[in-house]
Amino acid sequence: MQKLLAAAVLTAGAALATAAGTAAAPAQRTAAADKTIVETAADAGSFTTLIALVEQAGLAGALSGDDKLTVFAPTDKAFSKVPQATLDKLARKPKRLRRVLEYHVIAGDLKAADIIERRSVRTLAGAKIKLRVRDGNVHLNRSAKVVQADIAASNGTIHVIDRVLLPPRRR
Repeated sequence: MQKLLAAAVLTAGAALATAAGTAAAPAQRTAAADKTIVETAADAGSFTTLIALVEQAGLAGALSGDDKLTVFAPTDKAFSKVPQATLDKLARKPKRLRRVLEYHVIAGDLKAADIIERRSVRTLAGAKIKLRVRDGNVHLNRSAKVVQADIAASNGTIHVIDRVLLPPRRR
């Protein structure tokens, strides 16, 4: 399997959190930082669909490992915007489900300060996500928006997004 995926940082993190329209503190270092990405997302209570799909795709172990990762995590509300037929199709096609989920994961621990400095990031699915700061918000592929940044986990960072990202078709 493919290898899995401070003041300036805090200032930039605050800028992204503000840009994303949240009042959340940047680089949240709480008890959640002692938990993995999967545990942190599960504890939040707003990622039940994501966690279920991660487990179904066999990615829970990878997202709970020692490798540092960044996850753009769609909320349950984001998943509710995806047609049920699409979710059913992904459930029947494990490779496609895995690719969609890996498209939300970046190797390395990218904080808000790192993200706002980049134009794109390569995902574990192999495809890139385009990043853009527009109207005070960070957008991914001109569709999803970061609504909460820098949720710390022991093995990386979660950035909450308001839409599910779909990878481009393979050529």
